Amino acid sequence: MNGDLLRIVEVLHREKDIDKEVIFQGIEAAVASATKKHYGRDAEIRVVVDRETGALTAYEEDRLIDPEELGRIAAQSAKQMMIQKIREAESNVIYDDFEDRKNTIITGQVQRYEGGNMIANLGRVEGVLSRRDLIPGDSYRPGDRIRALVTDVRKDGSKVRIILSRTDPEFIIKLFELEVPEIVENLVVVRAIARNPGYRTKIAIESMDPRIDCVGACVGVRGSRIRNVVSELNGEKVDIIQWDDQPANLIVNALKPAEISSLEMDEEARVARVIVASDQLSLAIGKRGQNVRLASKLSGWQLDIISEEERQAVAEALLATLRQAPEIPDETANLIASSGYMSVKDLLTRGAETLAATVGIEQKQADGMLQALRRHLDDGSVKAVQPVVPDRKKGEIDVEAPPEEEQAEDSAADEVGGVETAVEENLEAAEDAETAGEEKPETAEDAVPSGEEIPAADEAAPAPGPRRKDLQSAEPQENDTK
Repeated sequence: MNGDLLRIVEVLHREKDIDKEVIFQGIEAAVASATKKHYGRDAEIRVVVDRETGALTAYEEDRLIDPEELGRIAAQSAKQMMIQKIREAESNVIYDDFEDRKNTIITGQVQRYEGGNMIANLGRVEGVLSRRDLIPGDSYRPGDRIRALVTDVRKDGSKVRIILSRTDPEFIIKLFELEVPEIVENLVVVRAIARNPGYRTKIAIESMDPRIDCVGACVGVRGSRIRNVVSELNGEKVDIIQWDDQPANLIVNALKPAEISSLEMDEEARVARVIVASDQLSLAIGKRGQNVRLASKLSGWQLDIISEEERQAVAEALLATLRQAPEIPDETANLIASSGYMSVKDLLTRGAETLAATVGIEQKQADGMLQALRRHLDDGSVKAVQPVVPDRKKGEIDVEAPPEEEQAEDSAADEVGGVETAVEENLEAAEDAETAGEEKPETAEDAVPSGEEIPAADEAAPAPGPRRKDLQSAEPQENDTK
């Protein structure tokens, strides 16, 4: 029996990865507890397992206990407690193992779904992914392999719950670490990340070695590295941004691919007004506002996007309002209107100190101007002129609508699909023409009139020719006419 005990300990140590000493201590505690139940709670019981021979001896004070005295019930109780102790030890081992693997990527196998949560088999334990931890568009079936980030490890009684996520921003950072060795070696550092899971991510990186192009290192040769990351994210767009310690430069980089005309920044409020050309407005805002929202989160600044025409209209309206106040000279009014103030309310809210520093006048003079302006507004002698803002296009007003610039950004595959659609429609028109007795073009290109190109994805496709069914229904009429 002694040899059997040693073999059991060895098997548990090898299969459960439990330290042998922990198993021996669990056996001693279980036997001691069962023996106490037999002799009474007040009995002083001591149990010792020889680590070399596996011999188990129990003592009541100094008296050696004969195992036959305990009986079957005590033996069964000791067995149950030993199983419980071993499970607790196994649970502790698993907890410690996964606690060290937090914020790392782990691979598992989808096992089942419970109440909308995905249960993945991670080997000795199961991982849980809630709906919000799955990327929109993720479609996994039982048996599929899945990669996710270990975000939390919890103990639920004797069980260990591993919380996984594929929507955590850290998941993308870890994917880049797998693909870009320069990040692991700290030659390239991830400074900030902003993510809208399933749609778009902006990640700001910086090179610690001037000889290394950090953006090129993350993109890889012909986009090989970034392609692997995007593939794992089901096509989620990933913008790699060059980090800059200067907030103005960082904001410009974060809003790419939009081109920025100028910036008006309020350091104290951390608000930046971004002025762009009209044709860049949709691109700066992004589809459903994603571009500006992620850029704001990445940079830590509140960003207001306006067009050059809107900025000019606001400046003209403010200038017209200020010129109504006789206490404000025309030269000062021109300086105020061109200094980034968006309205009279904005001017009064910022106060005299900001105005004096912006325009270059004494604070006492600035305070007198603002008091006079506020007084004129109250008595109605000065009326605030409202800016005449030019109407925006539908894509600029409704951020739900995909802007044309972003449609052009999507992928070359969309353009190919548009070309294929146009060719199919031309072929259909050619077949219909042949049915009607006309000559069929030799190739798909011949179906396009001379001098015209096959339309791309974002161009209007040519109207299809008459349908075959319509031509067939028209044939009896021709025969009747003849």
